[in-house]
Amino acid sequence: MAPTTSNSVSADLVWEIVRGNNAFLVKRKESGGLQFSRDPLNLTNKNSRKYAGFVNDKAIGIQPAEKGGLKVISKKESAALKPAKSSTEVTHSGGQSTRKLYKTVANQAAKSGYRADLREAAVARVSAIRQSQKDTKPTPEKKPRGAKAKKAAATES
Repeated sequence: MAPTTSNSVSADLVWEIVRGNNAFLVKRKESGGLQFSRDPLNLTNKNSRKYAGFVNDKAIGIQPAEKGGLKVISKKESAALKPAKSSTEVTHSGGQSTRKLYKTVANQAAKSGYRADLREAAVARVSAIRQSQKDTKPTPEKKPRGAKAKKAAATES
């Protein structure tokens, strides 16, 4: 593993230290002690070592952008010791088809040895964001069923 904060500290050690208490952690006692994460580089929002972007040297985050677009944030391993230069952002417009976005994000996650284990979670995150950006359909007016209901509706109008 490449270092995260200094040349002598591994990412596993950092996770063991901060897994129970960090700035991104959200604990829910009423739901049986579930722990979530607000980390922008966490694809599933679960507090786990696999998805924790602030601990891993390579991480991907997907956020909604304006006008129905998506912002893909990735963390560079080469700039692990330079936090200001360690992340890159790519914005995809809302006009692109959803399938094309799936393929683009999946390729960015898995190609050139990045993090193939995050491909499925990245595509699921894109799908959830795109679904939330859609306009809701108006509920259709209920039609009367049966002879009595039709008669009653006709007398009301």
